[in-house]
Amino acid sequence: MPDFLRQLKQVCKHVISDRDRLKIYESDGLVTRKAVPRFVALPETVAEVQDTVRLCHDHRIPVVARGAGTSLSGGAMPHEEGVLLSLAKFTRILEIDKDNLLAYVEPGVTNLAISQSVRSLGLYYAPDPSSQIACTIGGNVAENAGGVHCLKYGLTVHNVRQLKIVAPDGQLYVIGSTGFDSAGFDLLALMHGSEGMLGIVVEVAVCLLPMPDDIVVVIAGFETVTKASETVADIIAEGLIPAGLEMMDKLAIRAAEDFVNVGYPTDVDSLLLCELDGSADEVEQQLLQLNRILDTHDALHVRIARDEQSRSELWRGRKAAFPAVGRIAPDYFCMDGTIPKKELSTVLNHISDLSEEYGLAVANVFHAGDGNLHPLIMYDSNVPGDLEKAEELGARILESCLQKGGTITGEHGVGVEKIDQMCLQFSTEELNLFHGIKAVFDDRGILNPGKAIPTLNRCAEFGAMHVHRGEEKFPDLERF
Repeated sequence: MPDFLRQLKQVCKHVISDRDRLKIYESDGLVTRKAVPRFVALPETVAEVQDTVRLCHDHRIPVVARGAGTSLSGGAMPHEEGVLLSLAKFTRILEIDKDNLLAYVEPGVTNLAISQSVRSLGLYYAPDPSSQIACTIGGNVAENAGGVHCLKYGLTVHNVRQLKIVAPDGQLYVIGSTGFDSAGFDLLALMHGSEGMLGIVVEVAVCLLPMPDDIVVVIAGFETVTKASETVADIIAEGLIPAGLEMMDKLAIRAAEDFVNVGYPTDVDSLLLCELDGSADEVEQQLLQLNRILDTHDALHVRIARDEQSRSELWRGRKAAFPAVGRIAPDYFCMDGTIPKKELSTVLNHISDLSEEYGLAVANVFHAGDGNLHPLIMYDSNVPGDLEKAEELGARILESCLQKGGTITGEHGVGVEKIDQMCLQFSTEELNLFHGIKAVFDDRGILNPGKAIPTLNRCAEFGAMHVHRGEEKFPDLERF
């Protein structure tokens, strides 16, 4: 492709074509799937993005947009015959509109940097994935990321007001508005979680919130996962909506405590972390209500953190859980599924059974308040067959989520990791509708091809039974 490369270098100042340098980009956070891109383009301006995408459109060359490469589903994995479009140079916070509580930022700005930039104004950006120190806002939009505070304050889609998008033909357009609503179809919601298949984000207007007057963080241990799960269900059922409600099992607790030493009890089977915020009076009332619920379920080692340093310490253990597990296993596979909260104990106990069946340890750390599970399956890639077992175990966990009325993803996206399970969750008609929407935005299919939406041929090869007129979704799957 020497002619294409020459044209690419004409429209984009920074292009990588050397094979050794290209290998740096061969995977995202899903390191078990790799592909070396044909070229990497690193534009510095929106015009360069437009010209690069337009050139790829004219030549029918695949384009995969990439931010920090922290995706855990292979959503930013390159295409071997395509251009990886890195937005790493788009790191400016363009404007802070304090009066309207908005920040206009480029897609390469990290999640945490937004809150840091407005802290002196008494404001912050609510969604906070565990990878917030590294993950970028453009990727957050692509995957509709959440975080520990999504229970009360919502996912990325609930905290973005407007996007600037480069279409596959290079056109630039704006969706959403700076108001609470905009005319026409709700394309803003459609773009969130679209995994870079409908357009490339080049600017985001995010909503800012005033910092609460008062915040407390409560941790509580439980003798069983069942008791902790029932506590979560009762907290929500009684109308108490914490800012965050997280859960960790025994393995995750011990790994985190050994790693960061924040004072987690290690003699319990599960741990809840609950953050309450609001006015001082509101928080005190919520705390009384929470303590009553914890007493009802025989909570152990209850601890309340009121000052910022103590609160940060408790959260640091939760947010360090992923790297902590990495210290006790050669490799781990991070899953992402969502279930109704009432099914938490059932699914967690089933995961324990599956762990024993496959002979692979699983640490569970997740957003309990909204039922978003993150099982961490531990394996050793140096042991023949271990990776395949881990992937099969992960697929079984996702099928368990579906059986209990959940979904195969909560915030990590589908990417290439869960594309086969899409065949289980959606019918032929639904998948055809998804492909139709993709074709409206991207008629040549150049944006992130082969991700998120399986072809019907793939589903046929996978052997999935689709839903038709309310018939059984999973006739061949073992019940639990």
